[in-house]
Amino acid sequence: MSKLSVISELLQEGDANEVVAKVKAAADDGIDAQTILNDGLMAGMDIIGEKFKNDELFIPEVLIAARAMNRGMEVLKPLLVSDVMEVKGKVILGTVQGDTHDIGKNMVSMFMSAKGLEVIDIGIDAPIEKFIETARQEKAGIIACSALLTTTMERMKELVKLVNDSDIRENVKIMIGGAPVTENFCTKIGADFYRADAASAAETAIQILKEGGVS
Repeated sequence: MSKLSVISELLQEGDANEVVAKVKAAADDGIDAQTILNDGLMAGMDIIGEKFKNDELFIPEVLIAARAMNRGMEVLKPLLVSDVMEVKGKVILGTVQGDTHDIGKNMVSMFMSAKGLEVIDIGIDAPIEKFIETARQEKAGIIACSALLTTTMERMKELVKLVNDSDIRENVKIMIGGAPVTENFCTKIGADFYRADAASAAETAIQILKEGGVS
């Protein structure tokens, strides 16, 4: 098994200490940071994402793998600065105003970051105006918002209306998610995309931001 395959396997097992050790060893052996990221850490997270979508893994197991991913990234960050890591686009992410749940949001952030996206997380209980202001300032291609309460889903409708009335609408797509959110609700309020899980959200974000996006 190659050094990068070992890193991928250890990440899937959630063995953060061994991931750190093997990432350091791979870098010491002259493997460039971007390759370690793509073929080691990100390859492992892609498998975690697929298993999560297929209900083969559950949230605690994903979070353990994410911790291992983050530990490995801490080792690579100084090296990636010199290698100039490719950023594939910007996403504004937050939980809508009135809602303080963050586990789902954090998982979306983790999967998107693992795909090479720059995620600007504006946190929980985020006013809808903040999504738009931040997207404008950061020139982001996606606004992604979540809600876990039926009472806060209406904030998404308000967000879509404000974005539609703003000067950024032609340049940004709106993605929504959360336990009570559905495809029908997405269509009803005029949002662009609904995704049921964090891994699918990350995959769709990459498609949106890559040469014309998805329909």
